Amino acid sequence: MKKICTSLCLLLLSLQVFAQFSLEQILNSPFPTELKASPSGNKIVWVFNQQGSRNVFIAEGPDFKARQLTAYEGDNGQEINSLAFTPDGNSVIFLRGGASNSSGEIPNPTQTQEGIDRAIYVIGTDGKNLKKLAQGFYPKISPKGDVLVYLSAGQVWTVPMDGSKAGVKLFQSRGTQNSIRWSPDGQQIAFISGRGDHSFAGIYDFNTKSIRFLDPSVDGDTDPVWSPDGKSVAFIRVPFSKDALIFGPERESNPWSIRVADVETGKGREIWKAKEGKGSAFFTGALVAENHLFWTADNYLVFGYEGDGWHHLYSISGNGGEARLLTPNEGEVEYAGLSADKKTIIYNGNIGDINRRHIWQVAAAGGNPKLLTPGRGIEWSPVQMADNQIVFLRSDATVPARPAVLAKSGAIKDLSPELIPSEFPSSQLVQPQAVILTATDGMKIHGQLFLPGNHKNGEKHPAAIFFHGGSRRQMLLGFNYGEYYHKAYAMNQYLASKGYVVLMVNYRSGIGYGMEFREALNYGATGASEYNDVVGAGLFLKNREDVDGTKIGLWGGSYGGYLTALGLAKASDLFAAGVDLHGVHDWNVVVKNFIPSYDANKRQEWAKIAYQSSPLPFVNTWKSPVLLIHGDDDRNVPFSESVTLAEALRKNHVYFEQIVFPDEVHSFLLHRNWLEAYKASSAFFDKFLKK
Repeated sequence: MKKICTSLCLLLLSLQVFAQFSLEQILNSPFPTELKASPSGNKIVWVFNQQGSRNVFIAEGPDFKARQLTAYEGDNGQEINSLAFTPDGNSVIFLRGGASNSSGEIPNPTQTQEGIDRAIYVIGTDGKNLKKLAQGFYPKISPKGDVLVYLSAGQVWTVPMDGSKAGVKLFQSRGTQNSIRWSPDGQQIAFISGRGDHSFAGIYDFNTKSIRFLDPSVDGDTDPVWSPDGKSVAFIRVPFSKDALIFGPERESNPWSIRVADVETGKGREIWKAKEGKGSAFFTGALVAENHLFWTADNYLVFGYEGDGWHHLYSISGNGGEARLLTPNEGEVEYAGLSADKKTIIYNGNIGDINRRHIWQVAAAGGNPKLLTPGRGIEWSPVQMADNQIVFLRSDATVPARPAVLAKSGAIKDLSPELIPSEFPSSQLVQPQAVILTATDGMKIHGQLFLPGNHKNGEKHPAAIFFHGGSRRQMLLGFNYGEYYHKAYAMNQYLASKGYVVLMVNYRSGIGYGMEFREALNYGATGASEYNDVVGAGLFLKNREDVDGTKIGLWGGSYGGYLTALGLAKASDLFAAGVDLHGVHDWNVVVKNFIPSYDANKRQEWAKIAYQSSPLPFVNTWKSPVLLIHGDDDRNVPFSESVTLAEALRKNHVYFEQIVFPDEVHSFLLHRNWLEAYKASSAFFDKFLKK
């Protein structure tokens, strides 16, 4: 009798563990961003997106009990970012509302008739005295906390922090201003003035009400940073390249450099320059930080560089000299920031664990890096508080993103575990496996494989392959640190729970595997070499004993939509169905969207290759059904890409379904749109891969 009861209990437990959960359950967990620490004390703030309602949250040591500061309700589609404490730590500023499109329209996916603005607010850390300070973006508080500067219509504006007066333009300068940095004494600001094919580092002096440009040249200056004594400004200089486009490899270029200028005279000098070859091309997307330069309290400049083929941190004396490698070994640094005493760099990366992210620290003066968060988790966005505790965001294979604190003892404490819904199906999720597949041209490609929870040897399952967007992204062995891919990971877990074998593919031109992998030859608009990875992934699954080789589907968004469409157009014999979310279908259209000056008629050879690297020329061999999903206020991939593809599919009698979200942007702002898109995708796959 005991044996019968034990067997029955095990069966019931198994059924409970692998019971089907809903998309609502796995997508309803709040996603954290914008983690910031107060300049004194031990307060931290962040933004939680709870099912489309974004609000500012705060926690304070020693207990770090999370509480909500703002009270915005509903799935409203309004972003919140640019969080910062006032110098006294008693108030927080934030920006609410998305960036405008080329027509000056703020995202309004709910079609709110009273209109939407993009405005800067301040609120007390007690949740009181919410004030709207100005319409604009990129707010920066003065060191004294009395004045705010911000950007509006390409110019720098200012407004009192008490909201007693309306914002006024601080100065007028040609071009588009950006990258505002306050001097340590609050008497000046550094900024970058973009002039199209060149840019200047500038200084505005509040006392003389004058502008001075630092060491101007024909090149592009960016990322200004003040010296601790306020007498100098360092910045990065990138030589102009007339032939530079996007969505193609750039392994080498005219080397970039670091310059230091005297604030009083404006004269500058080069203190470091990248070598010819590897690392000579400045990759702006490598480091996730407000600035690509850090000037430490002990007079070191810290920066990212790819001289050995990996994105590492280096330091050099503020007076010049030889650069020192701070983060050795294979792997790459991503998020980085200064410690509370401004002498150490706190960073994350995949060094030693290529399919995850962990937090490290290293002194700017050099020494051995120290791993702070070993294990099977994924950690990012580290910030050190004034009391030296480190706060960060983390996730793992079965638990979604949440803020956490690393105590001085090394113990990790989640700050808001009660905000993860009790119905979140952690116990029903599977642990993805790291795999390496071979592309059809022989390149080795990393991926993550999800097996159904009820997987049994000898049974054949339908399969789905996911391609991320970007392409500068990397999928990991757990919930991703990017909100878009955090949702995609959840969707892949959901498909696995429904009996699909799921493969996430880190195709060439993505990040995490070195410069040469990222800048893969002939990728994207210059030859679509990633197609080798698409087919290689399909063959990897087709050759598995647990996969029905006639039931393999593709799905992905943006660049992943491009690869989905390319796979269906060129290999419908291998791929039975696909879901294409806001995908690229003609590179010439998308390149011009990012670079308005691009003229295909003036670059006919390049344009021809770009078109042949797109899905549209191969629609005549496209046979498999596809679901197209797109928002018509997409600022990244024009909605016309789906309009044009739909017309071509109709002419070639290819079955397709469509979901269109009016006034929605590229990365959907409304939670309900994600739910609708993913539910329809799941149903579409069931319709064609399970029949």
